[in-house]
Amino acid sequence: MKRYHVASKQVNATHENRLSRKSKILSFGITGRQGRTERAFLSILLSGRLCMKIVRFRDHSGLIHYGEWATNVSARLIEGHIFDQYEVTDRVVQIKKVLAPVSPPTILCVGLNYRQHAEETGAKIPDYPVLFIKAVNALNDPDDPIVVPKIATGQVDYECELAVVIGKSAKNVERSQALDYVLGFTCANDVRARRWQKEGGGKQWCRGKSFDTFCPLGPCLVTPDDVSDPNNLKMTTKLNGETMQDSTTSDMIFDVPTLMSFLSEGTTLLPGTVILTGTPQGVGFTRNPPIFLKDGDLVTIEIEHIGMLSNPVQEEQEEAAPFLVGYDERSLFL
Repeated sequence: MKRYHVASKQVNATHENRLSRKSKILSFGITGRQGRTERAFLSILLSGRLCMKIVRFRDHSGLIHYGEWATNVSARLIEGHIFDQYEVTDRVVQIKKVLAPVSPPTILCVGLNYRQHAEETGAKIPDYPVLFIKAVNALNDPDDPIVVPKIATGQVDYECELAVVIGKSAKNVERSQALDYVLGFTCANDVRARRWQKEGGGKQWCRGKSFDTFCPLGPCLVTPDDVSDPNNLKMTTKLNGETMQDSTTSDMIFDVPTLMSFLSEGTTLLPGTVILTGTPQGVGFTRNPPIFLKDGDLVTIEIEHIGMLSNPVQEEQEEAAPFLVGYDERSLFL
């Protein structure tokens, strides 16, 4: 049994046991509708690292658990409080559905935090991190559809991002101590509706970022002691198998510890808070011609040592009355 504490990550498990467990779970098929989650799990194994992957999931009885990912369809149950003291038990539970790793109290987002992305948009390199907030109703699970609202058809864009999950209350944190407050890292897709971002929200970004399903997270949390440097991770976005974004977190303007220190100044970051740290170059609206998400697409975010986050795209079925009218289409590409 392995014992953990968010602050210290003290572990009672041998390296040999983890290697043995890893070798036992390399043989499984990747077929059918569960293939995306299975490929995400396989990508974790093939990273070559012996590290803890915390998965939040629903079992076949409908109960929600945390566990340490054991195979693509099972996890070793975690007992205790994930944001305090917890234990990884030897009890193996079957996974019916992988969920977003946390249900956050707040989703904080940083814009224009990659140099090459700022350059492709023609934006000035910011002097301070550009903060906006994404509503928690936007949270989405791995493999669940990104739903394009009728009022946002033809303008919805993907954005691959490294997400940081806060493990304990943090306020006025020194940069040198910032990573001590991290529960784990995961993949995020900061989906946005470009026209609503530019016009429908009164030039505030949160409206265009906060439609339902616009924040897929997953597939798991990787603990910070297993990510030697969060600012040295390869990351990609693939749309229907074609690579759209291909970069590394080393291109961040403000690195992860700097962001955490800045965001905690005079402000308490509550346990479970998710920080989206920005997207690299290659977003759809900067392409010629622009590329936006449409019904039937499949978006896959992959970050080194974490795994793959895949979501299909579908159009909203319910009728919606148009609100944003009379806009200038050219402003979409500014």
